[in-house]
Amino acid sequence: MIKSAILFNYDEEYLKFVIFTEDGKDEEFREKLTDWRDIKPFTFDFEILPLKFPSGNESLLTNVDSLLYVDTDILFLSPISDIWQFFKKFNETQMSALTPEHENENIGWYNRFARHPFYGRLGVNSGVMLMNLTRMREMKWEQHILSIHKEYKLRIIWGDQDIINILFYYHPDKLYIMPCEYNYRPDHCMYMSICNMSHAGVKVIHGNRGYFHSDRQPLFKSIYEAMENYQLGSNANTDFIMPLHAALRIPSVNDSSCGKISNEMLKGANSVISNRFRDV
Repeated sequence: MIKSAILFNYDEEYLKFVIFTEDGKDEEFREKLTDWRDIKPFTFDFEILPLKFPSGNESLLTNVDSLLYVDTDILFLSPISDIWQFFKKFNETQMSALTPEHENENIGWYNRFARHPFYGRLGVNSGVMLMNLTRMREMKWEQHILSIHKEYKLRIIWGDQDIINILFYYHPDKLYIMPCEYNYRPDHCMYMSICNMSHAGVKVIHGNRGYFHSDRQPLFKSIYEAMENYQLGSNANTDFIMPLHAALRIPSVNDSSCGKISNEMLKGANSVISNRFRDV
């Protein structure tokens, strides 16, 4: 995920990664990210923090105004600046941006199975989340979250995502909804194509429920493996895009329901990489 963010940062805007991780993993992160920072100097920095819950009235990241939260099973296929632009579209009450959990009632989870309130018609997915922390602190986000957890903890299935859905059910005016291509998941293509992507294709791909590591929808695994095998600093056109397209031509990928629309999904990534590396 971090490698993909660095790769698609074609304007070389300064990125700051804040990583919360378990004890024992911090040195592994620090070693790899230091190596990458040597390859791409002056383009990003990082901070590694322990994985813990705040106690009492304590808040985390009190010196940060806004951030983009993503799950670890996320890959960027566009510059982070593309999604960061949505902060400018917030009105005076909105403090966060999410994408819908589903676009179709027939396969929606929340509308069919949830035993608690949820945002809108089909709920929202918490894997990609713009957060204006200043507004969230003013709203006393932590107190709302703890109250919701106390009341609904026996009825939630998807943890933080359910809690966030409940909160925005009661405070819909505080949420901005982003298009599905900023959190594209297997559900968008495994049954039918239900994400009306823009002309620029998928911006952020989310291999939730282990799809980056399984053969259930091999397109997702192919994209993940192409990114995993890519060596940061090498030519992304020859060492990322070309191997990826070779993998997409394999019948098991090309004939799958998600593979059939891979060209539409990846046209934005193709454009970014080809423009950036056309003279390399």
